[in-house]
Amino acid sequence: MNDGGGQTPVCSVTELPRGTVRAVDVDGVAVALVRTAEGDLHAVSDQCSHARVPLSEGEVDGCALECWLHGSRFDLRTGQPHNLPATTPVRVYPVEVREGNVYVTVN
Repeated sequence: MNDGGGQTPVCSVTELPRGTVRAVDVDGVAVALVRTAEGDLHAVSDQCSHARVPLSEGEVDGCALECWLHGSRFDLRTGQPHNLPATTPVRVYPVEVREGNVYVTVN
């Protein structure tokens, strides 16, 4: 449910261990929510721009998310692909933590 300011709570920080990714639905938009090993939170489109498969099934490596199908890696800060076969970036969404809850804005 949107908080009226365009942000939607998706989980608590404690529900997302460091170095993991999970699929979340944010107002009907499929989002891959990532917490890096360092504890930083990122949200990107949950669809690889190359093969149209869920990025949430991929691996977190530093500040990149690797697609499980063909190995394209996407920068979590910019959405830009690091390598082929992907050439198109994925969308990046703002993330905020308030009172221990993670909020993502998709529009």
